[in-house]
Amino acid sequence: MALAESGSTATLPAMNPECTLAIRSSADLIAATPYLLGFHPTDSIVVIGLVGRTVSFVARHDLPPPGSDGTDWIAPLVARQTVQSVAVLGFGPPDPVTQTVAALAAALARDGLSVPETLRITDGRWWTIGCPDRRCCPAEGRPVPSPANPVATAAIFQGQVALPSRRDLVNQVAAVEGAERQRMAAATAKVCERLGLSAAAPAERAGRAAVRRAEKLYAAGRSLTFDETAALGVLLADRRVHDYALNRTFDEHWRLALWTGMTRRVEPVWVPGPATLLSYAAWRVGHGALARVAVDRALLQDPGHRFASVLDRLLAAGISHEAVEGLEPPAGAFRGGPR
Repeated sequence: MALAESGSTATLPAMNPECTLAIRSSADLIAATPYLLGFHPTDSIVVIGLVGRTVSFVARHDLPPPGSDGTDWIAPLVARQTVQSVAVLGFGPPDPVTQTVAALAAALARDGLSVPETLRITDGRWWTIGCPDRRCCPAEGRPVPSPANPVATAAIFQGQVALPSRRDLVNQVAAVEGAERQRMAAATAKVCERLGLSAAAPAERAGRAAVRRAEKLYAAGRSLTFDETAALGVLLADRRVHDYALNRTFDEHWRLALWTGMTRRVEPVWVPGPATLLSYAAWRVGHGALARVAVDRALLQDPGHRFASVLDRLLAAGISHEAVEGLEPPAGAFRGGPR
């Protein structure tokens, strides 16, 4: 059964609410999935939830380890979403993918959800799991749509991006290296020396001003200098400055470029501030995959960072930002700088 009947359309989630794709077949759904995630999945289980014809929820999980079908943690997450129907796609080896997709689809059906699509994608071909009709589901499968297929072309035209792999997404928030890293280290050393004598109130005022300047530049398509990046990175370690930036974050896509650049360029010890702001901004616009890799970067640098831990739990639970109005960092979320 196709996710959408011939001639129907599906609207992609909040990362680009204006993007509308025609999904007329299972092959079209497979072609659209990388653009829902932001990358081409491998060894993954992907669940796509819809309300009517609008995609409202997309979750990707690694294939469960041997002996597990993943239903104990994936099904409850999906059941908490306000969706009417779901599609379950498995990417990877035949046996673990078939087992996991079939078990998950059965668990979701027991929860009262319609599951019109259960697909396996392996080595460039796809199969509908559980379909006995060899006329529509041949034993050898069907070829995965080419990168130049109409759905992918339409997604790209509307501004969607599908990176080659999740690793490429992780690399988008990885630290810069080489000469750029050396210049950032020197700029940060100068900033720390200058701010070391600053009183708390002047530092807070300077931080607020730095946040506003960064916003103004990136909203206009420009960027910060090395010195400005270093100064803002250090100032964000002050909880009041971080809260100020957080409270000014709405659904503007340019904030992703701002906080991605900051996360990559600041010295590692200052990463949690901009990385959590990147994660929060990505979460707000529906870019869950980017939100995940950003918060992972923050927690890698500071496993005890409490606001990063809050975001980590929200993302793991598949909770949308609309369900958490007025999110505030917990008390003690920031420690005023590195120890």
